[in-house]
Amino acid sequence: MVVERKFVKDRIREHSVKEYLEKFLDRVGFSHIEIQKTPVGFSIIIYSSKPGLIVGRGGLNIREIQETLKNKFKLESPVVEVREVDIPELDAQIMAERIGPQLMKFGVSRFKAIGHKALEKIIRAGAIGAEIKISGKVPSARARFWKFYGGYLPKCGDVAVNEVKKGYKTVKLKPGVVGITVKILPPGVKMPDQVYPKEIVVVEEVEETEEPAKPKETKKEEAQQKEPTKKEETKEEGK
Repeated sequence: MVVERKFVKDRIREHSVKEYLEKFLDRVGFSHIEIQKTPVGFSIIIYSSKPGLIVGRGGLNIREIQETLKNKFKLESPVVEVREVDIPELDAQIMAERIGPQLMKFGVSRFKAIGHKALEKIIRAGAIGAEIKISGKVPSARARFWKFYGGYLPKCGDVAVNEVKKGYKTVKLKPGVVGITVKILPPGVKMPDQVYPKEIVVVEEVEETEEPAKPKETKKEEAQQKEPTKKEETKEEGK
């Protein structure tokens, strides 16, 4: 029971740390975090498309995050590291973070153009499939949802649970709160219903053929070739 309680407590604390960092790092290309326990303390790795904004001038933001994690969440010797996301268009959380400010800037009247443009960027980046869902009072006074999807995106099964990347963001607009959900199936995922043919290696076998041996001449034939016949001898004598 003691081990289970400690495990649950650590999970609750990890979830609280993620919520704090999501709010603190709003609109700076925040993707996700990883919390690792080390012999010295805790290592917090922050993934973002704009690492410079997270670090701040002279590392001011990093120091503030470390002090908050140490004093508020009781993490021992927290070390914060910021890593850049290689392809932001294939990160579901970053794309949801990008769509939110665009809706706040242009309003719900242009939500279709924003959704289609974001989907096009995801597919061009190489995603197998993607789906963008915008829900809320868009554009009418009644709450409803709109979906923008492209490519192949499974809805159930092991691939849908473990391989599809999900991101969620809420923004407050004049009509009310709007939710943005982004799902992306990144490239390189092996599908269970897809056939992958093996490479066929062609090996050429060369058979060495020996020339047939000439039959040995018999002693009689050799003697006939070397000694002239009796008829030839008589002709020569007659000459």
